[in-house]
Amino acid sequence: MGVGVRAEGSPGGLLDRAEQGSLVSVSSPRFADQWGARAALTLSFLAASGFYLLLSLATNVPLLVVSRIPALFMHVLPGAQMVITDVTSPADRPGALGKLGLCFGIGIILGSLLGGTLNTKFGVYCPAYVALLVNSICTVVSLTCIPTNTKATSEAKTAPSGIFMIMFSIINMNFFELDASQAGYLMSYFGGLQMVVQGVVVGRLTKRHSEGTLLQASIFVFCFVGLAMALMANVFHFCLIAPGFVFSLCMMNIITDSLLTKSVPPSDTGAMLGICASVQPLTRTIGPTIGGLLYKRYGVPAFGLLQFAVNFLLFLYLCKKNVPLKAQKAP
Repeated sequence: MGVGVRAEGSPGGLLDRAEQGSLVSVSSPRFADQWGARAALTLSFLAASGFYLLLSLATNVPLLVVSRIPALFMHVLPGAQMVITDVTSPADRPGALGKLGLCFGIGIILGSLLGGTLNTKFGVYCPAYVALLVNSICTVVSLTCIPTNTKATSEAKTAPSGIFMIMFSIINMNFFELDASQAGYLMSYFGGLQMVVQGVVVGRLTKRHSEGTLLQASIFVFCFVGLAMALMANVFHFCLIAPGFVFSLCMMNIITDSLLTKSVPPSDTGAMLGICASVQPLTRTIGPTIGGLLYKRYGVPAFGLLQFAVNFLLFLYLCKKNVPLKAQKAP
C-alpha cells in the first residue's frame, strides 16, 4: 500500500515512488476500464507484494535489479483515483481526490518514521518484510471491500517541481547537509502539510471557487515558490517555503485530474488517469539527467528559476485562454 506517496528519496521509507506511476501507467488504468478498478487495484497490491518479497531476498545487485520487475504493475495511486472517480459525482470529485491524497500524506509520515525506526533497530530488510505484510493485507481488502463494477455506482501536472523532488535526496545531503534521521523529520513535516492541504484546504476551496480559478491560483503560487526557492540558503528557508509548495502541488494535481476525467466519458476515465500518471515515470526517466546537470552547473537556485519561468508562462497562457470567456460575460 502507498505509505510514502511524496517521499522521493526519503531514508527508511517503506514505499518506492514507482507504486504511483509505473512504466505501464497508461495501460494499467485502461485495464481498469475493461476489467474494473477492483481488479486493477488487486493486481497493483499483488505486484507490490511480489516486489517487496523479492527485495527481502535480494543479497546482491542482480537480485536487486530483478526485484524491480513487479514494479511494472504497481499503479496503486491511479487505481485508487479510478475508484474515486467512478463512485463520486463530478461535483464531489475534487474533494474526494483530496481526501485520497490525505491518506497518502499520512503514509509519508508513517513511512518515513516507521521505515527509519525498523531499519535502525532490526536491520535493512525489516521494512521490506513489513511492507510485504501490509500489501498482502491490502490485497485482501481490495478483493473484499471494493465492488466488482465500480462504474455501476457512478453518477454520470509540472516537470520543474518534479525534477526538484527527484533531486531532493541529493539536496538533503549536499545542500541542506542533513543526516538520515533529519531528512526523515523533514519528510514527516512535508507529509503533515500535505495532510492539512488535501484533507482540509482543498475540499473547502473547491466548494467556494471554480476549478479554473484554483488551477490558476496554484500556478501563480508556484511562481513565487520558485523565486523563493532560488533564494533559499538552508533547510529553515525551505520549511518556510514548503507550505506554498505543497499547496500548489496538491491543488494542481487534484484539479487537473478532476478536469481531465470530466472531459472524457466514464468508460475512458481510467485511460485518462493513466495518461496523467505517465507524466511521473517520464519525469523520473529524464529528470535525473536534467536535474544532475542543473545542480552541478548552477546549484539549487536553478530549480527555482526553472520552476518560476515555466509556471509563469503557463499562468500567462491560462489567463490569455480565459480572456474570451470573460469578455462574453461582460455586460
